[in-house]
Formats: sequence, structure tokens, C-alpha cells
Amino acid sequence: MNPQAKPVLFVLTSHATKGSTGQPTGFYLGEVTHPLAVLDAAGIKVDFASIAGGEPPVDGLDLNDATNARYWENQRFRTALRTTKRLADVQSSDYAAVYYAGGHGAVWDFPDSEAVQRVTREVYEAGGVVAAVCHGPAALINAKLSNGRHLVEGKRVAGFTDSEEQAVGLANVVPFLLASTLKNQGALHESAPDWHAKIVVDGRLVTGQNPQSATGVGEAMRDLVRAKH
Repeated sequence: MNPQAKPVLFVLTSHATKGSTGQPTGFYLGEVTHPLAVLDAAGIKVDFASIAGGEPPVDGLDLNDATNARYWENQRFRTALRTTKRLADVQSSDYAAVYYAGGHGAVWDFPDSEAVQRVTREVYEAGGVVAAVCHGPAALINAKLSNGRHLVEGKRVAGFTDSEEQAVGLANVVPFLLASTLKNQGALHESAPDWHAKIVVDGRLVTGQNPQSATGVGEAMRDLVRAKH
């Protein structure tokens, strides 16, 4: 594959319930469609994977959001969602970047996924871009480089804040508080007030705080991928 033509891999959670509450969750639709719209407009191809493969559960199905509605009504997009690759089967060398979408499901199945850890390490160490938004940075909790250090150690990052988790009433439901856990792994966590966009770019690591940050994360990914070409 021509390195200049390498696509971006979007990774979605396969976890469908919020802990023991029985409440449904999954990936947050706007955290897929908004960055996707940016990359589509730039002519950058996107492939989809999920932890389990197949059709991942969706959350945040807000069709009053024009970007969500446009993609949700697009059969090619819906087919791509129904047929995601299993992340463990992905060759990371095929991709210029990996992007971890949020949604509460991510805090349950991203951190301990060996596939997440492998793909993150391989993409980053090959000079590619690693990006995540909202709860997507849960993928970075246990991601280590070949030298054994956490990828986020000493790096500036954003992610869903503890106060935002408290605001949605799930601080005692999620298995860990994302921002605090990133800090525990050595990350330099930066935040904006609740529900305000915050995008942090540290080299080839791009992270965003919440759904409001999804477009900005897409723009930063686009710019970094273009710069590599």
C-alpha cells in the first residue's frame, strides 16, 4: 500500500451496558460522525474496527444533530458499522492513524484489550498518529511503548473529566474515573470547564475532552496525517 494512501482506523467499543445498572451504552455516535466528516472532506479514507467485530452498540443517537443524521441515513456508513473488523485481526501497518471514539462502553473494554495496546503501540512507534476523544482515552490507560513506559507518561492529554462524570451521575458506576487514572499513569491532564471543547495535541498524540471536542480532534488528526504526506 502506498504510504500516502494509508487510511485512518476508527476503533469503537463493543460494550453495551453501563456496569450493573443495565442501562444501555456503546460508542457515542457524534464522536464518530463529527471527526469522520472532517476526514471525509479532506479525502482521507477511514476504516472501522471494534473490540469484538461486527456491529457495535451505539449510544448518543441524536438525529437532531445534522451530521449524525446525514451519516445515519447513509447506507454505506451503516454497512461499515455493521461489518467492523475485529481489532485483534487488524494489521496496524495498514494505517496512518488510529482513533478511539468515546461512549461510556469504552471504559469497560478498551483498557484491558491486548489488541488496543498492540495497535496503539505499533501505530505510534511507526510514526503514526494516536487519537482519542471523551472516554476514548481509556484506550491509553494501559498502552505501553516497547520500552515498557506508558505512552501517556509525561504527555499532555485531555479526556472526560471527573466533574463531567459526576455531572452525568456515573462516577460511582464506571470502573474508574478517566481523568484521575490518566494522571496516575503519568499523564499531564488538561481540562476546560464541563462541556466545553478541549483538544490537546502533544506531538502525534491527539486527545479531546468530551463530545464537544470531537470535530477539533478530527481536524488535528487531519492536519497531522496530511503533514506526514
